[in-house]
Amino acid sequence: MRNSHFVLAVLLAAGLSDPAQAGLRVVTTLQDLASIAQTIGGDRVETFALAKGYQDPHFVDAKPSFILKLSRADLVIVAGLELEIGYLPPLIDQSRNEKIHPGNPGYLDASTGCDVLQRPTQVVTRAMGDVHPYGNPHYWTDPENGRLIARSIAVRLGELDPAGGPIFKRNLAAFEARLTAKEKEWDVAMAPYAGANVITFHESWPNFAKRFKLEIVGTVEPKPGIPPSPSHTLDVINLIGRDHVKVILVEPYFDTKTPDFIAEKTGTTVVMFFPSVGGLPAIRDYFDLFDHNVNAFVDAMKGKGAT
Repeated sequence: MRNSHFVLAVLLAAGLSDPAQAGLRVVTTLQDLASIAQTIGGDRVETFALAKGYQDPHFVDAKPSFILKLSRADLVIVAGLELEIGYLPPLIDQSRNEKIHPGNPGYLDASTGCDVLQRPTQVVTRAMGDVHPYGNPHYWTDPENGRLIARSIAVRLGELDPAGGPIFKRNLAAFEARLTAKEKEWDVAMAPYAGANVITFHESWPNFAKRFKLEIVGTVEPKPGIPPSPSHTLDVINLIGRDHVKVILVEPYFDTKTPDFIAEKTGTTVVMFFPSVGGLPAIRDYFDLFDHNVNAFVDAMKGKGAT
């Protein structure tokens, strides 16, 4: 125990001894949140995301370096809805940075005010799988929620850095204008597929489906976080034939063995769908994320093969 305290003291001392840096240090749990925060904050912020876009955000390794980042942070932005419950609270405690604790100005829950789906109407138990008791935490996959997140970030940055307030407002206006234009572009691309039935691997896409009028008729997982069984896989195969499903959406961190098997038996297309910025090097920001996924979906529906 004494050794662990010594290591923590060394980490904190190293961080606090760094030369003073202009601007706000912002730590986010997701690269999506870091992308939006960087866009709004510009040169007045430095961002760092704990989870990378190619990693499962439910399972993040708590690295000692994260404690250092959090100890120096002016603001922590989380997805909330207990997405980070497995790793973040102990890191915040160990950072000994009081201002980033929940309820303080240095802590921002990005889900506040967003359209959160699948809020349970009954008591959540382990028998239901990895169901989140406050609703589905993948809400940023609807770009309109991205708009709301950006507004929340702009307000909080302005509170922490009043001198930068006008800059944050201008950057927010530019972000929203670009988002409005891109939404029109994405809506046009997806319009021909309104009402299309899809299968997903995990419950990551209800917000995306709602936005673009898709129908998620089943999942490869029998329950959230539960590996697919042979009997459930057969049910999915039968479901695909009955509901004329053309695509199976799979996140980059899941094994594609079962989806590939299902696709082989049914003629569907497995589409690698990325929930977060950074899932591929080409997905550099929040706009790239939707550009990639919309294009991948359209290509698959047109029969251009797996992506």
